[in-house]
Amino acid sequence: MKTLSTLSITAMAALLAGCASAPSTPPDPPGCPTAAETQEQVRLFTALQPIPNPSPTLTSEAAACGVRQFVAALSATQGPVVGYKAGLTNPAVQQRFGLTAPLKGTLLRGMLLQDGAEVPAKFGARPFLEPDLVVEVGSSAIHDAKTPEQVLPHLRAVIPFIELPDTLVADPSKINAPTLILINVGARLGVLGAPVPVRTDAAFANALRDMTVRTVDGTGKELAAAKGTAILGHPLNAVIWLAAELKKEGVTLKPGDLLSLGAFGMGPVAAGQSVRVSYEGLPGNPQVGVRFK
Repeated sequence: MKTLSTLSITAMAALLAGCASAPSTPPDPPGCPTAAETQEQVRLFTALQPIPNPSPTLTSEAAACGVRQFVAALSATQGPVVGYKAGLTNPAVQQRFGLTAPLKGTLLRGMLLQDGAEVPAKFGARPFLEPDLVVEVGSSAIHDAKTPEQVLPHLRAVIPFIELPDTLVADPSKINAPTLILINVGARLGVLGAPVPVRTDAAFANALRDMTVRTVDGTGKELAAAKGTAILGHPLNAVIWLAAELKKEGVTLKPGDLLSLGAFGMGPVAAGQSVRVSYEGLPGNPQVGVRFK
């Protein structure tokens, strides 16, 4: 029979062996912002003030490290993660930044407003407006989808969406891809319309591809118009890209998660302006609106 001291030694040896074999947390990449730098970024974000442009030597790896810290710190006041966004979904814009794929941002609960919201025109340091589209995830099996038609059974709804992003930095003319990553691809606010239940037939997939996303002001003047194909040839291709990107990061989408699919245009905002976006060709021709004060 083992003595108490023998058992203690055996248990300690097992514990030490377990510690030795446990994976260690990888170190932050060179150039990852310090805790103090992240705290200052959060302070300026909250104060609606521009942050200094990061060093031109900032790498995408260091920026990804920084944005993880930034989002985690923001969640203290903005609430938990509710979804993700795809930015730079237009190939011409990707080329401008030397990219061949979109960039991913994270959406927090406090960032999302409801249809008809009234928002200060100065809602960010460098605010602007983008007609967009959100989908609500219905199943984690969405990670296995390879075509728009395969995506549909794993969605609950498509939701009209006006994103209100913020370029955030002091000199937007010097923005590069790592800067966009660091500022969470400009995520600031967004306005959600009424959900449109998803159908799984080819006609619904075609409607998303062929719809016209039209943006008008309060007088009815058209500000922008784009086809569904403006986002990666089909809006649901952005879902496929986001699901694959998140899977690489070890994130599994779950029912209720929201995915913002990208911009159908962009424009400035002004006090007293009303904007409405319609999705002509989707069932019911849904709309979403926002007013700036």
